[in-house]
Amino acid sequence: MTLAILTALLGFAFVATVTPGPNNLMLMASGANFGFRRTLPHMLGIVGGVSIMALLVGAGLMALFDAVPALNLVLKVVSVGYLLWLAFKIATAAPVEERDADSRPMTFLQAATFQWVNPKAWAMCLSAITLYAPDRSLLSVAIVAAAFAVVCLPAISVWAWLGTVVRQWLSNATRLRVFNITMAALLVASLYPVLGLGT
Repeated sequence: MTLAILTALLGFAFVATVTPGPNNLMLMASGANFGFRRTLPHMLGIVGGVSIMALLVGAGLMALFDAVPALNLVLKVVSVGYLLWLAFKIATAAPVEERDADSRPMTFLQAATFQWVNPKAWAMCLSAITLYAPDRSLLSVAIVAAAFAVVCLPAISVWAWLGTVVRQWLSNATRLRVFNITMAALLVASLYPVLGLGT
């Protein structure tokens, strides 16, 4: 892989991970509801999950989806169902003073596992492998996965930080409720372009 291609790959990975999508909207909501430090495992889980997904997609999962097109429909149905459930959980999250002791942000493992039903993560990984590792050699695929590992954390940290910026303003229960409902609505809306619902 040449330096020019590597630079393009890093740019692609950064833009793909910093733009709005399910991960970033959930991070902003988590930052607002729990703070940056408590959201860190969620962020690290996204980084690990996306990197491992890119590696496995390039190592053979892409070929499986090419061979069995019905898997694409199954993935879409599961993804939509899970994201709708998450949107409901965000929209109905209680204000801090009303939360029970079990209320907590996503863990590392939950966030890493979520990538497998995140349509944007699938789109990012499939596109990155197609564009930057077309031969699907182990080295090329590993470079794509490493690129996501390097740029993902700084890119997504912005969203958790933005959540913490508005946290003080959201100390009012009504404003927090409106914010959570808005984040949930945006999460549902993020399905539109990723799943090609307009075609």
